[in-house]
Amino acid sequence: MKSPRTLAAAVEHDAAVPAGREERFRGYGVMGLPFASGYVLAMRRFPVTSLGPDYTSVRVRTPAGAWTMYSTVPPAMSCPRYFGNALAAAPVEDIELQWTGEETLRLAIGGTVGLSWTMHLSATPATRVLSAVAGLMPAPLLGTTAALKAMGPAAGLVLDSGSIALTGSSPNSQRFKAIPRRVWAIDAATATLRGEDLGPLGPLAEQARLGDFRLPQRGIFMFGSVYFDPADHAGRWSS
Repeated sequence: MKSPRTLAAAVEHDAAVPAGREERFRGYGVMGLPFASGYVLAMRRFPVTSLGPDYTSVRVRTPAGAWTMYSTVPPAMSCPRYFGNALAAAPVEDIELQWTGEETLRLAIGGTVGLSWTMHLSATPATRVLSAVAGLMPAPLLGTTAALKAMGPAAGLVLDSGSIALTGSSPNSQRFKAIPRRVWAIDAATATLRGEDLGPLGPLAEQARLGDFRLPQRGIFMFGSVYFDPADHAGRWSS
């Protein structure tokens, strides 16, 4: 299997917008990474989207449960378009993303945010099986609601990551479909936020969620595509 860095480079240079009538995105990201302190981090990198500009987005959940989504483009063109109703803030920030090894990724947001985050990815027997299954399934079949509803719970069980929903409703009420193609586990990570060390990795007492999307209780990294119903611009930061 190609390394995450190699696949990321291919997506950055050669990816095309997925076919369809929905609002469509292709790329990679951290589905969720929980810390024993109660923080959760997540990341999306979409080199191509049907909305226009590429972007990177970082999501931060505090131990009190407040979510902030930092994006490199305005909220109406990025993740807050669908998740704004669940957010405390959705600022535009410069986000540095750098592969420092074949399986090591570093992200940073400077200024008043002060986020420094490094993670190491690994292929496990569980992620290899899921990647093989997702990679072999024809796109029309894998993208059906029925297939995603079956795959989500199965993936959560195999990965021991709590409940996973690959389809459902976002906080702004748009339906979503997340279609995985390659999966890795995050076996090690460090992060500081405004000088505070977020501490060791560990599951939350109660699994975090944003609408029907549930953040995994173990770090999961995924390559794939995401589809949303068109935004109605009724939610926070959606216009």
